[in-house]
Amino acid sequence: MNISAIIKLTVSMALFGSIGFFTVHTGVPATELVFVRCICATLFLGGMWLVTSGHKTEKWDKKEIVRTLICGVFIVLNWVFLFKAFEEMSISIAISIYNLAPIFVLIFGALFLKEKMTIQALLATLTCFIGSMFIIGLNNFLSLSEFMKSGFIWALLSALFYAFTMLTSKTITKLSSYALTFIQTAVGIVILFPFVDFSLFEGLTTTNWLYILGTGFIHTGFVYYLFFDSIRSLSTILVSVLVFIDPVVAILLDMLLLDFMPSFMQTVGIALIFGGIFYTIYVPKKRRLSQV
Repeated sequence: MNISAIIKLTVSMALFGSIGFFTVHTGVPATELVFVRCICATLFLGGMWLVTSGHKTEKWDKKEIVRTLICGVFIVLNWVFLFKAFEEMSISIAISIYNLAPIFVLIFGALFLKEKMTIQALLATLTCFIGSMFIIGLNNFLSLSEFMKSGFIWALLSALFYAFTMLTSKTITKLSSYALTFIQTAVGIVILFPFVDFSLFEGLTTTNWLYILGTGFIHTGFVYYLFFDSIRSLSTILVSVLVFIDPVVAILLDMLLLDFMPSFMQTVGIALIFGGIFYTIYVPKKRRLSQV
């Protein structure tokens, strides 16, 4: 067991769990925040890449570079949609829907990679779907306008693109973690630049900038280096379990620092989503391993 990789992934997930709290204090919309995150992360990762002399021993592969560029587009869209969800709903609710991503990974694996979808996985998927309905509130589905304003679509899209990111990044094995994340965040700068309203940065307080820079250097540069560096050395089962640290930290901070308190139906919905994800990812694989 790679203890170092476990510690890195644990730390990255715990830190990422606080991103929602940081985001609501930045004072800028999603697109502008992700743009600054990409700049900070590119500077951080590029600097570390040079300091460690990793650029001298980098193994470049054309196919992997193309996949990394595609993965960069996915990860930037993932961030933008997640932050837009934070603008429309509570952090706990957005994170709960966002963590449907592992379910989408299984569904896409069955559709495009011809992986077998079990009855248990289908039931768990249905359970997660029902949980998401409870979280957003069934009354919001009676009106299309209310549904669109709920933030559910943004959170769901963030989960979809997080799933695309995970599927794509697992196929990249030769590039170092520095090169991988450096290219992805550089892609984000190029994509978002035409859409940024720079006037929104005027009048920000020192506190706003500290939170913005925190999301850039800590939650993007440092966290994503730890994340991509660790998942290569860990089993899919272990990674799938450890990523639950992220939503647990996010929900606890939302309740303790932002005074969020879920309703009974929302609590049931959160429990259904986490239960369905945990069962789909962990329990069936554990059974198969015990039968070997």
